[in-house]
Amino acid sequence: MSGWLGPQEWAAVALSMRVSFWATLVSLPLGIFVAHALARWRFPGRQLLNGLVHLPLILPPVVTGYLLLLTFGRQGPVGSMLDEHLGIVLAFRWTGAALAAGVMAFPLMVRAIRLSIEAVDPRLEEAGATLGASRAWVFLTVTLPLILPGVVAGAILAFAKAMGEFGATITFVSNIPGQTQTLASAVYAFLQVPGGEAAAMRLVLVSIIIAMVALLASEFVATRVARRVRGT
Repeated sequence: MSGWLGPQEWAAVALSMRVSFWATLVSLPLGIFVAHALARWRFPGRQLLNGLVHLPLILPPVVTGYLLLLTFGRQGPVGSMLDEHLGIVLAFRWTGAALAAGVMAFPLMVRAIRLSIEAVDPRLEEAGATLGASRAWVFLTVTLPLILPGVVAGAILAFAKAMGEFGATITFVSNIPGQTQTLASAVYAFLQVPGGEAAAMRLVLVSIIIAMVALLASEFVATRVARRVRGT
């Protein structure tokens, strides 16, 4: 692929893979926790939490990116604290691109995992609790193995969504070649210059290939894990 793509195109693909990997990896534990809370717990503000989780799917991505900039930019309440105390800067950095991609992909991840948890018979979890196991231990030994197909599917779908994220990412971290220019923003940049259509088309084809591979991998891995869990 490196021979087919130019240096800037290859850098955009590599950065997108990096951003998507870390966006998925970091958000997965929180995604599992939130999905379990929405599926099993009853608490004040549950519907509000559900709305906040799915809000990125409804808001224009540019609005989400702008809100991230207001919050995690150097002048934002969280961003200034991270910069002052930990030396962490997210705005206009690849780490900020990972944050934006993770936020946009989070609803898909949570939904897939939540559906898997809701498909688990609660009596199995109650049986573990009656044997004296703590709630956390029941989740780790009973629930988690049963929902692994949904976790895998949710993670892969989130990775694919993060790969294609554009609006929130370009608003939060701009479009700096070699630093924050992801695959989607590179396509946009090439389309803005004369003669860039060929490079844009190559990246479009790469995007389609990655998306299809991710979807097929999601189905394949989820099926294999489900069979292993059932012992077939």
